[in-house]
Amino acid sequence: MDISRAEQRILHLLAQGGRIEITRDDNRKIEKLQLVTREGWAFSGLDLTTFRKLKQKKAIKSQGGRPYRITERGLVLVRAEQDNR
Repeated sequence: MDISRAEQRILHLLAQGGRIEITRDDNRKIEKLQLVTREGWAFSGLDLTTFRKLKQKKAIKSQGGRPYRITERGLVLVRAEQDNR
């Protein structure tokens, strides 16, 4: 299964130790998404559509209300890059 360039970039950041933090409104709808790299920097290239695609492909997962992280399936989907640790 191929994934888009934007999805690929996000999975690389998650594979290196990043996380996706979600802020919800009073109706439990997603209000704000923020991808935080392992260094603590915010990545602005994540939108709701891309987030939903990654979630649908089971490449990311949240457990117990914690931030979203990459799954084993996500690691299989991500292609190797030289800077990927």
